[in-house]
Amino acid sequence: MSSESSNYLVYDGECPFCSSYVKLLRLRDAIGPITLVSARDAHPIVQHVKTRGVVLDQEMALVMGDQVYSGADCINRLALMSTRSGFFNAANAFLFSSAAVSRVAYPVMRAGRNLALKLQGTPRL
Repeated sequence: MSSESSNYLVYDGECPFCSSYVKLLRLRDAIGPITLVSARDAHPIVQHVKTRGVVLDQEMALVMGDQVYSGADCINRLALMSTRSGFFNAANAFLFSSAAVSRVAYPVMRAGRNLALKLQGTPRL
């Protein structure tokens, strides 16, 4: 898989919450080059994470080299790498640096995503 970086974040580009979350994170400050990919795009990394067992209709995925983190593990990993600069990043790091909090919060976040997609008439993946 050749591309501009070996780091990817795969998320639902049609979900207003997912898109806002990804834009507010200062990922390039935290981990360097990263490619943001909508799970709705025909990008090779989308198929790659699916073959690794990620259900993109239920979870986002962070790919760092050979490692794939999805769902609660993804937001936990992002929080651990956060720059903590700015209110959003500091709050994100504070909340999701705990794997336990990430596991509890992720289903709530997914339910919000599913509701948002339904309200805007966007089909799920």
